[in-house]
Amino acid sequence: MNKVRASAAEAVADIPDGASLAVGGFGLSGVPETLIRALHDQGASGLRVVSNNCGVDGRGLGVLLAAGRIARVTGSYVGENKEFARQYLSGELEVELVPQGTLAERLRAGGAGIPAFYTPAGVGTQVARGGLPWRHAPDGSVAVASPPKETRDFAGRPHVMEHGITTDFALVRAWRGDRHGNLRFRKAAANFNPLAAMAGRVTIAEVEELVEPGDLRPDDVHLPGVFVQRVVELTAVQAADKQIEKRTVRS
Repeated sequence: MNKVRASAAEAVADIPDGASLAVGGFGLSGVPETLIRALHDQGASGLRVVSNNCGVDGRGLGVLLAAGRIARVTGSYVGENKEFARQYLSGELEVELVPQGTLAERLRAGGAGIPAFYTPAGVGTQVARGGLPWRHAPDGSVAVASPPKETRDFAGRPHVMEHGITTDFALVRAWRGDRHGNLRFRKAAANFNPLAAMAGRVTIAEVEELVEPGDLRPDDVHLPGVFVQRVVELTAVQAADKQIEKRTVRS
């Protein structure tokens, strides 16, 4: 039951080339920075990533992206990462853009064993009709486009069928966790982290504070340890390394 690993490097050592990864975080909030850096040092490439966004230039998943380690991204937002946009538009990166709420539910559904579901989000758009550019050719034309999706009416309202997402591995960050893998997230870090953790077949969690089993009250557990296979305790310096995308202060 002790799921603690000695280091982030040990925890990600068996992630192979071409693996699919669900990665928690939103912008730079709740991003498993230490695990991402360890994976960068490990050298795995051709990764297929599912995450709300792909970090920013030089931080979060942007580290792997800049090194050319990511082959495909399923996400909702591109805007804060110039290298992401460059690779996508030049045909170096395949990107499946998904409405944010739909992406969250696809991860949750995959983790809950639900193969597909219907949602009104995307009806009447290319999300449903198909034709969204997943990959561009070097000349700017569309090399790979999204396929059309099944639609069905419920109570007289059209809905789009979306598939649940499962991945080979998941990387997440939690505020507190115990040796059994039970996790508690803090504030905005509770965005995509629990959902990404559910979707991964092997979920690796970096925790700011490691506690003993029983120290977390059952009501305080946001994600039960059944969804987590490995836990890495952060150092005080790693836990405090929290960047802000756009710092705004009064003049």
